[in-house]
Amino acid sequence: MKDCTVKGEIKVLGIDLAKNSFQLHGVNESDKPALRKKLSRNKVTAFVAKLPPCLIGLEACGGAHYWARTFAKFGHEVRMIAPQFVKPYVKSNKNDAVDAEAICEAVQRPNMRFVPGKNIEQQDIQSMHRIRSLLVSRRTAQVNQIRGLLMEYGIVIPKGIAHVRKAIPEILEDAENSLTPLFRELLNELYEEMVHLDERIGTLEQKLQSISLQNKDCQRLLTIPGVGLLTATAMVAAVSDINVFKNGRELAAWLGLVPKQHSTGGKPTLMGISKRGDNYLRMLLIHGGRTVVRVAGKYQDKRNRWISEVDQRRGKNISAVAVANKNARIAWALLSKSENYDAAAV
Repeated sequence: MKDCTVKGEIKVLGIDLAKNSFQLHGVNESDKPALRKKLSRNKVTAFVAKLPPCLIGLEACGGAHYWARTFAKFGHEVRMIAPQFVKPYVKSNKNDAVDAEAICEAVQRPNMRFVPGKNIEQQDIQSMHRIRSLLVSRRTAQVNQIRGLLMEYGIVIPKGIAHVRKAIPEILEDAENSLTPLFRELLNELYEEMVHLDERIGTLEQKLQSISLQNKDCQRLLTIPGVGLLTATAMVAAVSDINVFKNGRELAAWLGLVPKQHSTGGKPTLMGISKRGDNYLRMLLIHGGRTVVRVAGKYQDKRNRWISEVDQRRGKNISAVAVANKNARIAWALLSKSENYDAAAV
């Protein structure tokens, strides 16, 4: 194999990312293999830095955004591909070398869809959302454990974290509820841990609020009914370049808010939503849609009349998804045109 570091030798380079060993596959101007090489993690950066500018393809996986930013600093054009779009190009048995070759082939397809890269600020926001989501899950588990343990002692607390926050101090102060000193101590520790989780979640939300106030795109998104702080910041973190999407429907489809299609023989068959893309952002949009559906009957403007009609015909779940779909399209319009929400224009 010829040395790939010769100027002009490599036109396209596919890199199969991993934790420690990276597999590289490059082709020249004639689409002939010019490089098949395996490198350790600490040698990849120096190796790619010596290459003349070329097209580099990566699978969108853990660490891909970091490597995309790193390789772009050296003048390379970096494109990331979703793993499901690389799989059809894998030949025969799967291994690192075959995967790198498949990435190299897939990145050259003219109609391939690519994953937009994230900058470091977007990854910071996304990290805060991921941490907050985990803390909320832990807090929910903590509340459920408290309710379950108290039920074994004959004390029932209604569902909802607000009821638990109110009831636990009263239960701890009640000396006639037959709780043993040992269990009171355990219950107090569980309650303090729940309060600590509340404080951590509150701190993260304050940081997101500060970021939102400094970001014009977040402020534009917050003008949409059904879009709050979490949805706006998550949208900004997920969508690095709104121009990647040709229209609002493409953004909604990327979020999995359009029907899944299984059509053949000219007979269209539409099913439930595809649930592709960012699960977390889709969940936030649908929760925001539920909030809008719940109060739509109080207003008589065109948008709320439409929501009420969908609610009556299809129910609250489908109407919430419909609102989420519409909000995703509106978000595309606001971000692409740098405008605020105008109810009269909807």
